[in-house]
Amino acid sequence: MLSVEHSLEQVEHLHSCVQMVRINLDTGVVSRKPLSVGNLDLGVIHPSYMGRKNRYAYLAIGNPWPKVSGVAKLDFSLTGKGDCVIATREFDPGCFGGEPFFVPNDGSEKEDDGYLLSFVHNEQTGESRFVVMDACSPKLDIVAEVLLPSRVPYGIHGLFLSKAELLSQQYLL
Repeated sequence: MLSVEHSLEQVEHLHSCVQMVRINLDTGVVSRKPLSVGNLDLGVIHPSYMGRKNRYAYLAIGNPWPKVSGVAKLDFSLTGKGDCVIATREFDPGCFGGEPFFVPNDGSEKEDDGYLLSFVHNEQTGESRFVVMDACSPKLDIVAEVLLPSRVPYGIHGLFLSKAELLSQQYLL
C-alpha cells in the first residue's frame, strides 16, 4: 500500500501496488517487479495451486478504494513485459462488491477453468446480488446472478464449501 501516512483520514488516496518480490537466499538481494499499475488487492488463486507456482490470480479493483468496483485477472507469465492484467470485469455504475473467490471446475486440469464468486451491492437501488463470473472468459463474463434478500456488507471475507466438504465437518457439541 502506498500513501499510508494518513490512511484512516483519507482512505480514498490509498493505492495498492501488486508486485512480484524475489529474495535470493544466497546473496540476500531483494528485487521487485510491478505487475500492474491498477489499484488491486484481495487476491485469490486456484486453491490447488496454494504454495505452488501458479500462472493466474484474480484481484479486486479498488476504485475508489476501499470499495471494490470490479475484478481483474493477472497472468504472471507476462511479468517483466508490461501490465499483467489480461481480463477485467467492472461492475455497473454505483455497484460495488466484495473480494473475489475462485471455485475450480471439477475434473479440469486448466488452472483458470472455474468461476469467480462475489457479492455485489447496488448503492442506487439498495439491491444486492451474488454474482458468478466465468474465470476463463476474456471479460470475466457474468454467467449467473442471484438477487439476495438482504445486503452483504462490504469487505466480508467468505469461504465457500462444497456439499461434501460441509458434510465431512465434525460438529462439536
